[in-house]
Amino acid sequence: MGVCHCKQKNVATAKRQDLAYGDVWTWTAIDADTKLIPSWLVGGRDSEYAMAFMDDLASRLANRVQLTSDGHRAYLEAVEGAFGGDVDYAQLVKLYGAISESAKGRYSPAECIGARKERIEGNPDPKHISTSYAERSNLSVRMHTRRFTRLTNAFSKKVENHAHSVALFAMYYNFVRIHKTLRTTPAMAANVTKKLWEIGDIVDVLEAWETAN
Repeated sequence: MGVCHCKQKNVATAKRQDLAYGDVWTWTAIDADTKLIPSWLVGGRDSEYAMAFMDDLASRLANRVQLTSDGHRAYLEAVEGAFGGDVDYAQLVKLYGAISESAKGRYSPAECIGARKERIEGNPDPKHISTSYAERSNLSVRMHTRRFTRLTNAFSKKVENHAHSVALFAMYYNFVRIHKTLRTTPAMAANVTKKLWEIGDIVDVLEAWETAN
């Protein structure tokens, strides 16, 4: 793997035993070269979830990577704990202008007026400090998963079911869906598999997992 981008996305309003009522977030990482989603997590936005997410991501990487995240402060301790000094890590902090009176109450964020790149660890290449791939990945999740639709009754009522839905999307995206620019699946581009999977293969994996557990 080369350049890995990380981002969180506000996804649903739900209840979980270890979460209060309110927002639930999906943490996602994506490899800029193969477009593979190596790790994701549905949960809160605090340091505990950040550390769990980064620990999982680090466990799935075979080589040193350049890592970019947004400016969420929980990433600082989490990346250090998961990677130590074995990472080239930077944050891209976007700067937003004031929200106009006419825009208040809308879902759209304030206008982005700039971005600041900050080296955190190692020697990240400034040309590859970006969260654009992760943001595009978030768009793919929203477009493919009905549960992310706002202002409808299609949103997830249970966090567990929402996590299952995201898992199915990630499996489909990595192994079944052919990426237009790669002309193959991300899993094949990353040499995780040699074959093009079908939906039936995912069902076989699920059945085998249920039998084993």
